[in-house]
Amino acid sequence: MHPALLMWSYNFMLVSGYAGVFGISVLGTATIFFVLPIDAIIFASGGYLNPLLSGIIAGMGTALGELSAYYVGRAGRKLVDLKRKKKALIKVERMFRKYGFWTIPIFSFTPLPMDVIGLVCGGTRYNVKKFFVGTLIGKVPRALILTIAGGYAIPWVIELAKIFGVD
Repeated sequence: MHPALLMWSYNFMLVSGYAGVFGISVLGTATIFFVLPIDAIIFASGGYLNPLLSGIIAGMGTALGELSAYYVGRAGRKLVDLKRKKKALIKVERMFRKYGFWTIPIFSFTPLPMDVIGLVCGGTRYNVKKFFVGTLIGKVPRALILTIAGGYAIPWVIELAKIFGVD
């Protein structure tokens, strides 16, 4: 991660606090197939804010943002011709049917494409409450790991940035 991005993220935390963590988390995951560097901001929030509270707030925000893919999948179900689905979407749908609910937390916790799971769940009209709970189960621990790591690392990174003259 570039030191300038970490410094920007840290400065963002100084100004916005927990509301900023929540807002960035929702917006960052609400974008479908376009990756924003929200992990850097969540990481930086642990260096300025309470890492546990910040991690829980970020996890809830990212889970809420993932609902956008679910609802796009639900709305787009009528538009997608099943015969012309992309191979990746078909693979994920098969995996979801095989492993069910636990696919959601696994994709939520890891860097796997959670948007695809949201589209599949929405397109198959999977229960939105179960989808949200599964997403929370994966996103909150992920965010907690990032914020706790940031709580330990950010002071060290800021000192290094000052030594090397990065503002």
